[in-house]
Amino acid sequence: MILRLVFPALLLLVCAGCGSDKPGRGHGTIVTLTEGQAAGVPSPYDDQITVYRGLPYAKPPVGDLRWQAPAPAESWRGVRYADTFSESCYQPRHWDYFVWRREDFAVSENCLYLNVWVPDDAQNLPVMVWFHGGSHISGQGHSLIFDGTTLAKQDVLVVTVNYRLGPFGFLAHPWLSEIGDTGTSGNYGLMDSIAALQWVQRNADALGGDSGNVTIFGQSAGAQSVCSLMASGRARGLFHKVIGQSASCLSSVATTDVNGYHRGSELVSKLGVKSAEELLAAEADALLEAMVASNWQSETRITIDGYVLDEQPPEVFSSGAQARVPVMLGFLADEDEQFFPVTEAVTEAQLDEFLTYVAGQRAAELKAQYDLADLTPGELKGVISTDIYIALGVQRWAEYQDAIGQPTYLYYMDHIPPAFHIYMPEQPFLDLPGGPRSGGAYHSGDLALVFGSTDKVGYDWTDEDRAVSEHMVRYWTNFAKTGNPNDPGVIEWGAFTRDSLNTQVINVSPATVSGVKTRILDILSHRQPL
Repeated sequence: MILRLVFPALLLLVCAGCGSDKPGRGHGTIVTLTEGQAAGVPSPYDDQITVYRGLPYAKPPVGDLRWQAPAPAESWRGVRYADTFSESCYQPRHWDYFVWRREDFAVSENCLYLNVWVPDDAQNLPVMVWFHGGSHISGQGHSLIFDGTTLAKQDVLVVTVNYRLGPFGFLAHPWLSEIGDTGTSGNYGLMDSIAALQWVQRNADALGGDSGNVTIFGQSAGAQSVCSLMASGRARGLFHKVIGQSASCLSSVATTDVNGYHRGSELVSKLGVKSAEELLAAEADALLEAMVASNWQSETRITIDGYVLDEQPPEVFSSGAQARVPVMLGFLADEDEQFFPVTEAVTEAQLDEFLTYVAGQRAAELKAQYDLADLTPGELKGVISTDIYIALGVQRWAEYQDAIGQPTYLYYMDHIPPAFHIYMPEQPFLDLPGGPRSGGAYHSGDLALVFGSTDKVGYDWTDEDRAVSEHMVRYWTNFAKTGNPNDPGVIEWGAFTRDSLNTQVINVSPATVSGVKTRILDILSHRQPL
């Protein structure tokens, strides 16, 4: 039987222990999950969509469970009224590392929760599971920009996930390996992501989804996560398609301090603790202070731990041992602009040394590909760095999937959206000197467009922005349904191959072209071979 929550408090008393035993959920219904019964609430943006907020997918990683693999969530009795998002995972609240982290908000180590958006009468729908970005140091799955209502209206289930961040999610140290139930340390945030996907496998069908049709998608650090999950045997079979936005795991996973012990030891030294017991008891804010003092956050958080990742992702992909799933991948025209810290003052001589390092004998050819009149040496170094770590990494990812015969789609967004605080929509204004669109197609500028959140966050949106968003929502949800972004109602997107280099340029009038930044990526890839 399906119960609508017209009088929620009364129904919660009456319905403890009851709920529908089949999919096909209307809004305000009670569903029976493996952990217990949960009651959703109508989305404030469309009452034909039900939101289940703050559902636990693992036990709180506190006390003895700090720096352990996530343990399955405990069951509950009665009906859980899922009307409130959880607190964000512990992270800096007043730090200028990203411009969108300047306001206080609730954080906690008890944060392993997810949220689900479900259309009315959902039955056997594709599931899209979102992993947010933020350098694996900040962010939350329940940020307003990630509201799943618009995507869910396209007949998909949308799941957004909180996972452990910063040293709570990625600290590696010999002490932690000794006390860890996996015999390793680090990559706890990736373990959380795997636990969330296991929860989806257990519960998607009860919510009206199809556990056999799960797409994982993420942006920036979230894209690095989903790429890493493709390289992890522990995530195999938990997802069936992948969307990666503005990052990969092919140029940004640790290559020097591979297991993370050196940086972890530096952080522990700054913390001033002398044993594993003292480390476990350390105050959360003290850990964040030690993170900054040791500069732990300056390198990638993901390490080769021997549990989640047995070897470097580039080695996994180059051998064809990654997950054999369709992918849709892409990057933006101005990933570096405004939102990556501009490299400190760089002389022409230092720039030339850097160019030789990344391009060898083709250094002068590479330099000539950029508009030198508008870039200082430091800015040019920043642009080239992002082409290496984002554009080249993403295209390599596409090439690897094509090499194993998987459907592959590549995009390049050059539409310029207005800039605003990503994670703080209640304080949207950035006041860029050149105006709200002077940031170009900046890193994270695609998020509101993908989620159809243009009327929920930010400001200064136009009909052109909304039109681009409509294209992206359709492409993303089509891909989640079939592994192909096309349908008769969208502008055709040609599949990527290593020969065609087909890339969908996304703007008001999307079109497929044969490669973007082709000369630049050719030069860089020859210096850093596939």
